[in-house]
Amino acid sequence: MSHSVPGGVDLWVEEGGKGGPTLVLLHGLGANADVWQGLKPMVRDRWPGRWLIPDLRGHGRSGHRAPYSYAGHAADIAGLIGQHEEAVVVGHSMGGVVAMALATGWFGVRVRRVVAFGIKIRWTDDEVAKLHQLARAPVRWFDSRAEAVDRYLKVSGLIGLIGPDSPAALSGIKEEGGRFRLASDPAINAAAGPAVSDFVAAMHVPLHLAAGAKDPMVTLDDMRAFRADAEVLEGVGHNLQVERPELVWRMIERGQ
Repeated sequence: MSHSVPGGVDLWVEEGGKGGPTLVLLHGLGANADVWQGLKPMVRDRWPGRWLIPDLRGHGRSGHRAPYSYAGHAADIAGLIGQHEEAVVVGHSMGGVVAMALATGWFGVRVRRVVAFGIKIRWTDDEVAKLHQLARAPVRWFDSRAEAVDRYLKVSGLIGLIGPDSPAALSGIKEEGGRFRLASDPAINAAAGPAVSDFVAAMHVPLHLAAGAKDPMVTLDDMRAFRADAEVLEGVGHNLQVERPELVWRMIERGQ
């Protein structure tokens, strides 16, 4: 279902349930809502209230419109949540930072708790510059669907985790005029840069941090700079919600 949010953008959102609290699941940079497919049956069967799983602005089936930023994504998500609803926000990678931004209270919604995993906490100047360079690059076109899917799976970290012919893989690309491209806007990469510490400092709600032991983007020491109870989960990598969705559900359920 498509929802218009302030700023003239339509967000694609899968939703269900009713009542409160509202559960919001936010994907990472370059991915889309389909990364939560393995978790969705648990959400449908066990979450007591409403739930929302959007494609962030510039990603997947949602509209493209710059500028892109953590705070801008948070404002879009706030537009999906009623002002008097309480929300539990779960975010993977960049989605976790967006969840933190939403939990600052700056966007007029009431966040009860944040679960964030796979977040890259330490960024070098070179890493930020590289992403901002990618944000200025033109759309890359592919002659075949297979090439485009392969590129999507690589940039989203999903290669080897989902099949190239699966609906979750195909939702990451678009066909136009017989050629293929990633569904995401290259400019989404410009969101990288603001320090995670700024959002953590501004939050006033419980935060649970986690990462897979095989995740090359974050360490336990990185996370424990913010939360002493941060955890590393053995046997999994960056896309924990795809590899072991039941572990993500346990983190969600723990704070109910």
